[in-house]
Amino acid sequence: MARGIEGRDIFVTRFDRDNFLERLGKILIEGRTQCFAWSLMSNHFHLLLQTGAMPIATLMRKLMTGYAVSFNRRHRRVGHLFQNRYKSILCDKEAYLLELVRYIHLNPLRAGIVKDLDTLDKYKYAGHSAISGKGKWEWQNTNDVLSLFSGTKKDAQNRYRRFVEEGIDQGKKPELTGGGLLRSAGGWTEVRALRKAGVHYKSDERILGDSNFVDTVLKEAKERMERKYALNAGGIRFEDLLDAVAEYTEITPEKILTPGKTRAIVSARSLPCFWAKRELGSTLTELAVKIGITVAAVNISVSLGEKIATEN
Repeated sequence: MARGIEGRDIFVTRFDRDNFLERLGKILIEGRTQCFAWSLMSNHFHLLLQTGAMPIATLMRKLMTGYAVSFNRRHRRVGHLFQNRYKSILCDKEAYLLELVRYIHLNPLRAGIVKDLDTLDKYKYAGHSAISGKGKWEWQNTNDVLSLFSGTKKDAQNRYRRFVEEGIDQGKKPELTGGGLLRSAGGWTEVRALRKAGVHYKSDERILGDSNFVDTVLKEAKERMERKYALNAGGIRFEDLLDAVAEYTEITPEKILTPGKTRAIVSARSLPCFWAKRELGSTLTELAVKIGITVAAVNISVSLGEKIATEN
């Protein structure tokens, strides 16, 4: 989820919303990322995604930066559009998928943007219409959601709609917006009940799930951090990545670092940029100094390198 800076609107016109969705769709398809639910409000948006080939950080950077530049140009403004970084919460799909789909899709109704469920069924700027069968977005995964209700599409859509309708009177559910144990357990009443029963949960505000899920996520994250430190401790440097790419592409390191825009050299240069940033934790500024190009150019190289590495 991401909000406008100082609470300002990030969607002013219908064109703004359409432009955002067009960008979102292209990036989701490019990154082979599943989108189960989404809603655009006036000053923020919600996305429920399952990571594919493209890391969520990369996806969100491309989406928000591209949209902000476009929005500023269109509305003749300068400066930041979004409030700090987006907020992301890692969720246990098995336990929370349907609750999150319902919660996100009811946002326009709770905010008074649409007056009732019938209007929400046809509302263009939330994913509910696609699951209900009243709209269609090629990049939205409706099949996985519907399969949890029934094996027959029409019956699944009817059951889904009843499920959403049942959530209207539940109001806002802070337990579905991250926040560790309190939210993962479903509120203080449940937390107290767990404690009385002698059940102790591990928690983390960035993760929505039970103790085992939290444990697994944190363990995987720790392993990724340990890999970066191990590579650095082992003396792996940018130059080593450059040599490996040179051997693979049969282009000398000197040629790879030569300023130029030939396709082969640009591609060869992009791989060590991507791997240095992801595996060694190098910053864009550090890489710009090493290669002798601008930070913006390095950023483009990292994105291209990620694409090449994924495809090959």
